[in-house]
Amino acid sequence: MIDKPAGLVCVPGQRARSVREALEAQGILAQDEELRPVHRIDRHASGVVVYARNIDAQRKLTAQFVGRTVEKVYLALAKGHVQSAGEVDLPLKADKSRRRVVVARKDGKPSQTRYAVMERLAGHTLLECRPRTGRLHQIRVHLSAIGHSLGVDPLYGGGREICLSHYKAGYRPDARRGERPLIRRLTLHAWRLTLRHPRTDEEVTFEAPIPKDLRATIRQLGLVKRYADSDKTR
Repeated sequence: MIDKPAGLVCVPGQRARSVREALEAQGILAQDEELRPVHRIDRHASGVVVYARNIDAQRKLTAQFVGRTVEKVYLALAKGHVQSAGEVDLPLKADKSRRRVVVARKDGKPSQTRYAVMERLAGHTLLECRPRTGRLHQIRVHLSAIGHSLGVDPLYGGGREICLSHYKAGYRPDARRGERPLIRRLTLHAWRLTLRHPRTDEEVTFEAPIPKDLRATIRQLGLVKRYADSDKTR
């Protein structure tokens, strides 16, 4: 299991630094060692990614993803206040001309995402998302379709960054440096992954801690929300 930071691609050859290249640079992985991809998450998302160390393990793990027996849990910081838990069941297909994924009710592939509210924050809601299928950009497109795109996701209706000044009354940035955004990458984190070990067949769960930038954003927006709520009750 790899705890992938935002900014790395899962597979080499995409004009961006890959997980493999980062591991080799750190001396964790030798150039002749196998690291076989099983699934992917977006370059600008963070979190759990599973790789195989040999062809047999790769086949067994890939079969679990294809068979939809892997349990995937994501954290998504979405725009607006989501009222309650729900499920998005909208077919998706790639629109290559626009380099994005779109809802396609007639010819799209079946796609389902369940979501639950974890915390309501200033201008946002922290969601736990469980994709039942594994389509490209699935969570991003599904949240956008219900009017709650990721807080940062310019491709699907989110912003390019989240700034505290947009939500905190009386905010004063540093006089010399100006305001620094809380976060400026996809507000999506692959939190947990449960599957069967390819050698022992035992069920195992991998979890990636919430990275510093997303954790700080959640904390700051939570503080603003709690302060605003307490102000209303005075």
